[in-house]
Amino acid sequence: MNGATPTERGRRVWGARLRRVVVWVLLIGLSCLFLIPFFITLSDSLKTFAQVFRQPRIWIPWPPKFSNYAEIFLVLPFFTFFKNTFMITGLALFGQVTSACLVGYSFARLRWPFRDFCFVILLSTLMLPGQVTMIPIFLLFNALGWVNTWLPIIVPAYFGVNVFNVFLMRQFFKTIPFSLEEAAVIDGAGHLRILTMIMLPLAKPAVLTIAVLGFVHWWNDFMGPLIYLSDHMKYPISLGMKMFSDAQLTNPHYIMAASIVAIIPIVIIFFMAQKYFVEGIALTGTKG
Repeated sequence: MNGATPTERGRRVWGARLRRVVVWVLLIGLSCLFLIPFFITLSDSLKTFAQVFRQPRIWIPWPPKFSNYAEIFLVLPFFTFFKNTFMITGLALFGQVTSACLVGYSFARLRWPFRDFCFVILLSTLMLPGQVTMIPIFLLFNALGWVNTWLPIIVPAYFGVNVFNVFLMRQFFKTIPFSLEEAAVIDGAGHLRILTMIMLPLAKPAVLTIAVLGFVHWWNDFMGPLIYLSDHMKYPISLGMKMFSDAQLTNPHYIMAASIVAIIPIVIIFFMAQKYFVEGIALTGTKG
C-alpha cells in the first residue's frame, strides 16, 4: 500500500466504497423482502371486511380502521390471555436464566468428578427429539396431578432443561480470565459470590442473549400449553390466538390485528436488547 501510486490508491478506495454500497443495497433489499409479510399483516389489520377481499389488493387502506384493535378484545378475553402469558413467561424465564447460569458456571469453573463426561452426555441430549419424551413426561406430570396447571410449563425451566443456554453460558464463562476468580478467592469470596459479583456482570451479553431467546420461546410456546391446559381461562396468547382464529375465520382483518398485538412485546424486547444479543452471540466461544 505504501509503494502504490496515487492512481492505484484511488482505485482501491473507490473499490472499497463500491463494495460497501453493494453490501448496503443487498442488505436493504433483503430487509424489504423479509418485511413484506409483516407489512401485509399490518395492512390487513387496518382494513374493513370488504377491503380485505378486494381485488386488486389494497396495500395502504384509507382511512385506516384502528377500531379493529379495540374490537378484538370484545370477542375473546385477550387481557386474560396476555396476563397469563406474562406470568408464565416471567416465571419460566427467571428459572431458565438462573439454572443456565448456575449449571454453566459449574461446567466452566468448578472441578468435580466426570465433569467433562457429564457435559458430553448433556450435549448429546440435543439430538434427542422432543416427541420421544413427550408421552413419558406427560404421564409423569399427570401422576403428580399437574395437568391443567402452569406447573408442567414453568417448573422444568428451573432444572436447566435448555441445553443450548447451558452451553452458551459455559462458553462465555470460559472466556473470563481465571485471575479474577483467584483474586476473589484470596479475598475470601465463595463460589456463589464470585458468580453473582464477578461472573454475571461480565457475562451480561450472554445473560441477556438467553433472556431474549427464552422470552421469545415462552411467549410463542404453543405445544406445551396445548398438551397440559384445558381451561381456556388459563390459556396463554399462543392458544388464545388459535382459539380466536377458529372463531373468526370469516374475519381475517381481526385475525391480523390480533397477530400484530401478539408480536408487539417480542419486537420491543428484541430492539431493547439487540446490542447485547449480537454481542453475546459474537463473543461466545472466543478465548479471553
